[in-house]
Amino acid sequence: MTLIQRRSPKRPHRQRNAIAPAAAIRQIHGPPAHPWTVAELAKKAALSRSAFFDRFARTQGVPPMEYLQGWRMSLAKDLLRRREGKLDEIAERVGYGSASAFSTAFARHVGVPPKRYAMAAPMPWP
Repeated sequence: MTLIQRRSPKRPHRQRNAIAPAAAIRQIHGPPAHPWTVAELAKKAALSRSAFFDRFARTQGVPPMEYLQGWRMSLAKDLLRRREGKLDEIAERVGYGSASAFSTAFARHVGVPPKRYAMAAPMPWP
């Protein structure tokens, strides 16, 4: 008896794994104040929460919520450098419910409080 081996069409493994996280990243890079959850991002990526979490972490190198926080902190640092608003306004723009919560997260992520970061940042060119 001979076994016939079925071969599946060859698809680039990396490309196939990157499609779902890419859909979520596009959403994250949209309105930064949106209160994203892993469940909502997984739905956008058409995956279960656990499959999405695993695939996102594997392809991006960090879990989805850590990526989201990093993105929000990058936006906040830019807003602080350009002195675009008060602390509570910047906190709201990047998805934090209060200046206090934002300040704590910013200091933990960046290493200095947002006010000190803004004061130390060089003035932007006109």
